[in-house]
Amino acid sequence: MGKELVITIDGPAGAGKSTVAKKVAAELGVPYLDSGAIYRAITWYMLRAGIPAEESGVLEAALGSLLLEITKNGISVNGRDVSKEIRMPEIDKNVSPYSALKIVRNSILGIQRAQGKNGVVADGRDMGTVVYPDADLKIFLTADAEERAKRRYEERIAKGETADYGQILEQVRARDEYDMNRETAPLRPAENCVIIDSTQMNADEAASAITQLARSLG
Repeated sequence: MGKELVITIDGPAGAGKSTVAKKVAAELGVPYLDSGAIYRAITWYMLRAGIPAEESGVLEAALGSLLLEITKNGISVNGRDVSKEIRMPEIDKNVSPYSALKIVRNSILGIQRAQGKNGVVADGRDMGTVVYPDADLKIFLTADAEERAKRRYEERIAKGETADYGQILEQVRARDEYDMNRETAPLRPAENCVIIDSTQMNADEAASAITQLARSLG
């Protein structure tokens, strides 16, 4: 495949976007961009700094002084690797309000688009609608809320963390509602996208389906 191929994989929380996108990127030999990690890193920093998720001069100044670096191993904030810390439940609960802010999304738009200059497989919630509207292939990856909650639950248990399925399901549904109805870049399928329901698929099967679509582009 050409190295300038741009593929976007959008979808709701817990649909397996990151796992699938990584597999697709590896198979096609294209760089991978985890856009969610960027928002999580910003959320991690703002929570530690005590800066609330609301449009303000304080938030704008903090974003201006924030140095985010995307590496092969994860992401760092002002030189500190936060790849593991941004996956904690506290970030899960708070990332939506920060990522919904126009000032936050605008601040990283340039970073995201720069990653696609040499081709990219990017996952998120507005990759195909806002960040890469002219992408070669747009995917909307989804799954039933119950299945997504189950995946989150099993993921945390596998890590040795305590988890409650009912609570996770409630969080997944609440985030869906929030993301689909937020004012800035709401979650929705991009124009001309391919919708893939992965409820009955594992990550390898979903990645294979997307890879085949990408290769069919010629």
